Amino acid sequence: MTAHLTWFGHSTWLLELDSHKILIDPFLNDNPKAPIEADQAEADFIVVSHGHFDHVQDAVSIAQRTDAVVMANFEVGNWLKAQGVAEDKVIGMNPGGGVSQPFGHLKLTIAHHSSSMPDGSYGGVACGLLFESGGKRLYFACDTALFVDMKLIAAGGLDLAVLPIGDLFTMGPADAVEATRMLAPKRVAPCHYDTWPPIAQDAAAWADQVRRNTGSEPLVPVVGERFAV
Repeated sequence: MTAHLTWFGHSTWLLELDSHKILIDPFLNDNPKAPIEADQAEADFIVVSHGHFDHVQDAVSIAQRTDAVVMANFEVGNWLKAQGVAEDKVIGMNPGGGVSQPFGHLKLTIAHHSSSMPDGSYGGVACGLLFESGGKRLYFACDTALFVDMKLIAAGGLDLAVLPIGDLFTMGPADAVEATRMLAPKRVAPCHYDTWPPIAQDAAAWADQVRRNTGSEPLVPVVGERFAV
């Protein structure tokens, strides 16, 4: 099984597992860091971690154009269907639950964060994402604070963890280092930073702290650059 990731800025990722393209938290058209527009995005599957605009904004248009299967918490899934995503293309889930798809298995984990839809309606609870495919385990913490149950997510080992470092709305660099200690992934990458001035961070300095204080290898992806996992 081959696995590749491309960061599109903020918390938007393209995860490729063999021939399957999984778009995570699609926020492209109004994302100042995104190298592509929504009408250029490719996806066989779309995964949405919670309802905030900077994670769900382009999910509807991309899902309609690509006919992708969309996975999200139950409330976000219902909202997406109300916006025009085909009912048979939406899989509503909840933290602790998982689903098997052609790419492998996705489990939603807990995340400590709020969730509301762009129109202000209820967005359920925020979630993290745990992918298992071909013997690899990849964890996207998505928008969250630090929480001690990350030690449970680490059970079984992690090939990669993707953690927010922006602070203000999520955990900041210091807590992301502590999260890395608890998760003990082979490699760790940052996200949800530098999109706007309030969440500007020095990712290189964070990576140095990861090297000094954990056994994980830090990666600082270049926006738009595809890399192997």
